[in-house]
Amino acid sequence: MNAIISASELAGELTGDEPPVLLDVRWQLSLAKASGEPPFDGRAEYGAGHIPGAVYVDLDRELASAPGSRGRHPLPDLAEFGAAMRRAGVTSGTPVVVYDGGQGWAAARAWWLLRWTGHPDVRVLDGGLPTWEGPLETSVPTPAEGDFEPAPGATELLDADSAAALARSGVLLDARAGERYRGEVEPIDPVGGHIPGALSAPTNENVAADGRFRPAAELAARFKALGATEGTAVGVYCGSGVSAAHQVLALEVAGIPAALYVGSWSEWSSDPSRPVAVGADPQ
Repeated sequence: MNAIISASELAGELTGDEPPVLLDVRWQLSLAKASGEPPFDGRAEYGAGHIPGAVYVDLDRELASAPGSRGRHPLPDLAEFGAAMRRAGVTSGTPVVVYDGGQGWAAARAWWLLRWTGHPDVRVLDGGLPTWEGPLETSVPTPAEGDFEPAPGATELLDADSAAALARSGVLLDARAGERYRGEVEPIDPVGGHIPGALSAPTNENVAADGRFRPAAELAARFKALGATEGTAVGVYCGSGVSAAHQVLALEVAGIPAALYVGSWSEWSSDPSRPVAVGADPQ
């Protein structure tokens, strides 16, 4: 099963015999508190127009727990996550399609969580809402209650210790921008740099200029050049487990299974006893 779907394919499925449950997860990393600008409001964006039938899902409140020592976007409480998915109409036997405003990070976080908790058929709208050419609606749908019960463990999850070990035994990819990996700038977390042994692999290099994923063969070649070859364990982290989910999705498109370190750099860097590497050298 492909992990992504085009807008034209989605339009066809929405008029078919078994339309997918559609989730709108518009979100973006905001530094508004530092800049004084109003924060991004995904719910307001959804209210102004969304793909017909889509239900809004709040990344900060429904796809993550409150920030703390486990990072800025730690795993959500599974009971609350399951309840949110059922309110959105998610059932175990119906396909789910997730989209966001185009960056793909938030949609990938929802995709990863549903996959990790056992949903068998979840896809991300490639390129997000900007690729949709059909009508939008402003009314809020009221789907029938779903039956999805999260069963975690269907895909691999890393913690700080296993991420550190994977950097030595396999391939651990850092999905943040290169300057954050190198420790040249750090706008959010306590310290800049990377987990020793991790390789720089910015998420934005997985997509073309239009925001759509590069072809699977190109992605496979990119990750192979980073050491993600057959039989090698691969993991990904970022700042808080959001853009890294997009990298896990890109790896899935390339046919490469990968684990996610959800706590990511925001968890790692919160503990001063953990080692930090700086510069372009992984070590």
